[in-house]
Amino acid sequence: MEELFRKINIKPKNIELYKTAFSHSSYANEHKAKQDYERLEFLGDAVLDLVVADYLYSNKKENEGEMTKVRASYVCENALYEYSMVLGLNNYIKVGHGEEKEGGKYKKAIVADIFEALIGAIYLDLGYATARKTALNIIVPYIEDPNITFFSDYKSALQEYVQTTQQSLHYELIKENGPAHNKQFTVQVKIDDIIYGEGESGSKKEAEQEAAKVALSKLAVKKDLNHE
Repeated sequence: MEELFRKINIKPKNIELYKTAFSHSSYANEHKAKQDYERLEFLGDAVLDLVVADYLYSNKKENEGEMTKVRASYVCENALYEYSMVLGLNNYIKVGHGEEKEGGKYKKAIVADIFEALIGAIYLDLGYATARKTALNIIVPYIEDPNITFFSDYKSALQEYVQTTQQSLHYELIKENGPAHNKQFTVQVKIDDIIYGEGESGSKKEAEQEAAKVALSKLAVKKDLNHE
């Protein structure tokens, strides 16, 4: 990991935190390890939300709604996956034998999680200021490049549509498959109790985004038909 630490310009104090940050639950289970990266991922997720929100508030002039959309696009699974792959974090992931056979070191959900876990480890080991500086060094070039967009916040767009038509909006988890370390979630989105979309992903949030994307495409078709 020394090469990684040089790349992101940090000097770790507690190396065990970083070992945990790269340990998938399948690896922890096989090796009777006390912890996997999931708690660090949870912490890193919160740190990234704050770091990006703070940056946008200090450097951009958008309103609350627009800042929420922009923040979502730079902390979404696609963005986290990109940061991880550019840094080569997948080379440090430790997964169990079965997960490795299934290509776990390249699965988008796992690779994205690792970035959050790393930020969580830096926060605990070196403090918020270092975690913030590290995250911004990686993320800001993407924010400032107008040619890079990771995804549209489909959920927010659908919410805005529903508000203008005064309809109800509801997301429902209808299926959860796979072992604990490799869950697949299926979510349906309903507008006025009518199913408009279904999405599947390795995280509930991304499954909801996929469902919202399908719903928006159907609503666009419906709108076009009404104008014919």
